[in-house]
Amino acid sequence: MDSGAGADGPAGIECSGLGKSFGAVRALDDLTVSFTAPATGLLGANGAGKSTFMRAALGLVRPDSGSLRVLGLDAARRRAEVRRRVGYMPEHPCLPGDMSAQEVCVHLARLRGLGRRDAVRRTSEVLFAVGLEEERRRPVATYSLGMQQRAKLAQALVHGPELVLLDEPTSGLDPAGREEMLVLVRRLSRDLGVRVVTSSHVLDDVERTCDEVVVLRAGALAAQRPVVVGHDPGGAVRVRVSGDVAAFAAALAPRVAPAGVRVAPAAPGEVELSAGTDAALDAVRDLAAEQGRALVRLVAAGRDLEDVVLDAMGVRGG
Repeated sequence: MDSGAGADGPAGIECSGLGKSFGAVRALDDLTVSFTAPATGLLGANGAGKSTFMRAALGLVRPDSGSLRVLGLDAARRRAEVRRRVGYMPEHPCLPGDMSAQEVCVHLARLRGLGRRDAVRRTSEVLFAVGLEEERRRPVATYSLGMQQRAKLAQALVHGPELVLLDEPTSGLDPAGREEMLVLVRRLSRDLGVRVVTSSHVLDDVERTCDEVVVLRAGALAAQRPVVVGHDPGGAVRVRVSGDVAAFAAALAPRVAPAGVRVAPAAPGEVELSAGTDAALDAVRDLAAEQGRALVRLVAAGRDLEDVVLDAMGVRGG
């Protein structure tokens, strides 16, 4: 399957002071953000403005204020060109049930400017890529939910877009179907050079498929940060155990001190080890077993993506 133009050039999406209201509801509130990573996860609670933002990027909603550019193009004034260069996978079922995936893809490719021969060729390529080549002539209404999700992804890719907007791509899928979809989505940016923006409620999906996250809250930017996979195995770790944590920390400190590891209080009910070396972790395990304690939590001490997202959404403290 041919890729789009790749991740070089202007930002995938950038907006400044973007505002949009629906009556008394302020869906986007002076939003300023730039999507420059190969794959970006768009996160936020229901009503945070994610859907309105994606609709505005597609030219389906005209902002009340501010500017919005997609691949360097004014999204409101150059809607037709934006749609030729952008693919969109909606969350909800939307494909006509009496048409086959092949018919849908060819038709939409033609609408996006491809000649018939190129439309047929591209349709064959994308249906093969998403695993629907053997089912391409069946009516969409006979497809399982997973197959319908694949068909929606195929139609988003059939015209060779430079950017794709995916709205909850794993919604309703069983574990096997979800795994297959995540592999397909990650391949878009990593192997095919297509920019990806994924709106999702599933943080694990975003961590596995994206390079950066953007969190919206009440229509405004709440957080933007890269997705960091893995951590320094020798870095600081936090430990939570059942029972008297202070007594556990006091007993643990002399066991790890010879290796230069310090033990200090952390969050309520937790202690922090200055280094998560194998010897230090073995000491934690052994002491917990000796004292009959349960190891409730053991994580890298740095704030992980879940902490940042929940704080930004106002679930914790903010």
